[in-house]
Amino acid sequence: MKNNSVHEECLYLELSDHTEDRIVPLHTSIVLFLMSYCDSTSIKVFLVPNEDTAGGSLWENGAPTNIPINILSRQDLPPVVQSCRLPALVEKDGNFCRAGLAVVLRHIIQRACDTDCNRKDVSELLGFKKTCLKACAEVSQWTRLCEISIPLAVEGFLKDLSDQKAAIPPEILHLEDKLREPVRVHNDDKIRRQKLQLLSKEREKDPDEKASERSLGCYFDEGADTTRDSKKENKDMEVDSLELRTALSKLSVEQVPAVTSREQPCIRKVKTTDLPTLERVFAEGLYFTLTDVVLLPCLHYFFVSLGNCRDEGLKALPLLARWYQHVQEVPGVKKAASSCGIHLLNLTAPLPSAAMQIRSFCDPKKDKAESTDLHFRGGPRPTMNKLEENGISAKFTSHPCPSWSLDWRNLPLAVNPIEGKLSPERALRKQQQLDNIISIVTKLAKPGDTIVDFCSGGVILVENKEESLVRAKDRCDDLRLNNIWFIQANLDYFTGPFEIGEHMVLCRFADQTAVQLPPERRMIGKKCMGLVDLDRVWSAEEHRYTAYVSSMEPDSCSPKNNLIVGSSSDRSLRLTA
Repeated sequence: MKNNSVHEECLYLELSDHTEDRIVPLHTSIVLFLMSYCDSTSIKVFLVPNEDTAGGSLWENGAPTNIPINILSRQDLPPVVQSCRLPALVEKDGNFCRAGLAVVLRHIIQRACDTDCNRKDVSELLGFKKTCLKACAEVSQWTRLCEISIPLAVEGFLKDLSDQKAAIPPEILHLEDKLREPVRVHNDDKIRRQKLQLLSKEREKDPDEKASERSLGCYFDEGADTTRDSKKENKDMEVDSLELRTALSKLSVEQVPAVTSREQPCIRKVKTTDLPTLERVFAEGLYFTLTDVVLLPCLHYFFVSLGNCRDEGLKALPLLARWYQHVQEVPGVKKAASSCGIHLLNLTAPLPSAAMQIRSFCDPKKDKAESTDLHFRGGPRPTMNKLEENGISAKFTSHPCPSWSLDWRNLPLAVNPIEGKLSPERALRKQQQLDNIISIVTKLAKPGDTIVDFCSGGVILVENKEESLVRAKDRCDDLRLNNIWFIQANLDYFTGPFEIGEHMVLCRFADQTAVQLPPERRMIGKKCMGLVDLDRVWSAEEHRYTAYVSSMEPDSCSPKNNLIVGSSSDRSLRLTA
């Protein structure tokens, strides 16, 4: 996309109850903090008060000083935004919308990098392979924590500040536990050898520790650390400094190696499996990413809200306190926070030792139980049998027009799936899938209906994958279609009305339908997919819809070939051809 287009993008953020020291919901504070960190001034920002928001200008205290902000009433929102939950960002033509916290944040970063290609600190926020918070909340634990769990938990905590002895939200405790997990970094062998060399040099200075070194030449016995707490503090700080320096160097335009000296020969000979583990510096591991940007406003307001009970509360959250201090050492964070009215704290909670971080927080029995996926124990058969015993089984309605097909040869080339850079075989399957969908929609649709294709990859197209949606928009532009809107968002962020909706379901057991699987296993997967879809049909019927589940024709057009077809109760589904 051309750089000049970013100047005409509009960002819409929710403004609700607010006080002098914060704007809520936290999603709004998070977005504004990121924009301040990125110096993002090319996107026009609107705050949209909800019905309960009182008048006044207190919101200005939490708005970035370097970003112009406007107030807009909800009824004046663009039509495509009115169909989405905020935050939402719309391109200049008004028919391409991005909605949802993670989607909007990633787009802000990409636009900031387009504007200034030298902002390495900004581009690194997207993490390894640029996938940070890219997966939807149903798939990614970190996306779920950042987009849903932590903001909601903190907002709930902030709403009841009268009880200073309120329990720490379980979501915060869960985040503390996640910081205890081992750090996994791509190609971390070099850093771990540098850490081993640093620790080995420290032990060479202490003659009492030489015996433990002899077992591995110059390697050390980590188990002996627990008996020498009085000598560990400085060493822990130096190791922490090594890993923090390594993390911060990644944000520089020119990376500076954490340790420039070559490792000792005995260090180079140590097996990778025997190297010491890395200490966690930031939320997802060693490097500062978008995840940390999201969590900082949330955890800051949580720590502030603890008030006089802060010291007591931090005893249960030593790793989060340490993380909070690490984030403040990232260049630009304090400046961005100050610009948004976020006055960062200096937490003095005791720092945990390396042994404490590596040690499992749960007892061995609990770890063993959690390592086993109870949902898959014995496969889906026991659950299916119980459902069948109670008269519940997958039901499939015959396809009303299985042989119907578009005349692809007489349609514009841009309509053909082959234009989506697919192989001929896959393009044929996509044609067959579209034939199935269009055949049913044409039977149901009436002039003036709004049609939504959930999880579209082609009218409102709702799709979480940016690449698919951009490709679809380009093809629609080529066809000069002006009655199609594009929304990059998870399904939960679409709130608009519609008369006909289609959704090809992917679910846990239903994933077992790939063509390379044994036939019996594929059949079980098909039945599981049918049961999930049956539940969704019942949900639709509870809302006064008529619905059924059908299979695409031919079966080979897709391993996930179920269709849920629904219609409002005042019109017939017309199942006959």
